[in-house]
Amino acid sequence: MQFQLTKEFIENLRESLDNRSEEQVLNLIGELHAADVAEIVEELEVEEAKVLYSYLSAEKASEVLINIDEDIRDKHIASFTSKEIAEIFIENLESDDAADVISVLPEREREEVISNIENLEQAEDIVDLLSFDEGTAGALMGKELVQVNENWSIKQCIREMRKQAETVDNIYTVYVVDDHEKLLGKLSLKKLLTAAAGKKIADLYDVGLKSCQTYTSSEEVANMMEKYDLVALPVLDELGRLVGRITIDDVVDVIKEEADKDYSMASGLSETVESTDNIWVLTRARLPWLVLGLLGGVLGARVIGIYEHDLKIMPEMAFFIPLIAAMGGNVGVQSSAIIVQGLANNSLGFGGIFQKLGKEFSVALLNGFVCALLILVYNLISSDSLILSYTVSISLFSVIIFAALFGTLVPLLLDKYKVDPALATGPFITTVNDILGLFIYFLVGRMFYV
Repeated sequence: MQFQLTKEFIENLRESLDNRSEEQVLNLIGELHAADVAEIVEELEVEEAKVLYSYLSAEKASEVLINIDEDIRDKHIASFTSKEIAEIFIENLESDDAADVISVLPEREREEVISNIENLEQAEDIVDLLSFDEGTAGALMGKELVQVNENWSIKQCIREMRKQAETVDNIYTVYVVDDHEKLLGKLSLKKLLTAAAGKKIADLYDVGLKSCQTYTSSEEVANMMEKYDLVALPVLDELGRLVGRITIDDVVDVIKEEADKDYSMASGLSETVESTDNIWVLTRARLPWLVLGLLGGVLGARVIGIYEHDLKIMPEMAFFIPLIAAMGGNVGVQSSAIIVQGLANNSLGFGGIFQKLGKEFSVALLNGFVCALLILVYNLISSDSLILSYTVSISLFSVIIFAALFGTLVPLLLDKYKVDPALATGPFITTVNDILGLFIYFLVGRMFYV
């Protein structure tokens, strides 16, 4: 049964923590999964959380820490000394998680934590991971894995695998390397267990294993693992040597972060924020796009002002200004959203910009014709002016085609020039299409009325 966090539970836990009642605290959270405890910890003050950590085993405390939100985790880490961080958390984490925790610390404190790690091999692994740029496979990977040499006998292979397995939580794949640590393939446990005793690993392993390089972007790694349905992906250096592996739990975090980032941009937020962030952070994230919308509204008002004389001749045109602006914005967002989604998951297929524009143009023609026909029928029924009916219908048809092409072209161009295409969705497309849609509307109106 899934754990449900309640206000009453938090109050009881806080009371136990205030009374320093270790037994009561453990009775409340002792049997819970680390992810559930992490959810609880996020509701506590830093000092309360520190007391709770002290009641947990080092292994459980480490699991809890790595499961909480990054911003909250950073605050918690800052409340511990370098020695405590090393002994309580780092030594009980896999290298990739340990590197994530240490990476947020100031350089001096980071060095102090590493110097307090008793396991020198683990410390070396963490230092190695910290040297890679953020957002690359090297920074994402863990060093814990099981690898065997192609020249080993079955007996030696099993013995070495037992040793290596002690440091690996989950063994997804057994990798086969040569004498120079270059990745050759993977070893099937079934083949290992059923092979004759005299066989060598070179006679048993399978080739054709998917891999990536340390400099491969995390987004590309996520796409590879999704496309080939992988639970682990080996990472190679420039010489083809096996240096680590990326597991599916790390990739899920990357996918979530990218989705949150794209959703924030599409929603008009300049950065990913949480509802629990302070007022300044929330304002900083929202204000830039609101200012853009404000400027767009001012420009839209200027466009209407330019054509003020036309509105005096045919004031009924003013009734359909919101319709034209809204339809242009909606169509643009639809087109850009499809393109951005396709770019994100590499599902656009073959073909250049002109092919994509051609397809969207065809869709826009059909949608524009249907919408223009519907509004024409409505105006013919409700209005005595044929000129107004034709003006609105032709304008709407033109705006839909333009908005669709614009919403397609912008993200494709941004992607071509290595700019995040998610910028093209939401407020940007809506604002631009509002302004240009009004221009088209009044230009068509002028053609009929002048």
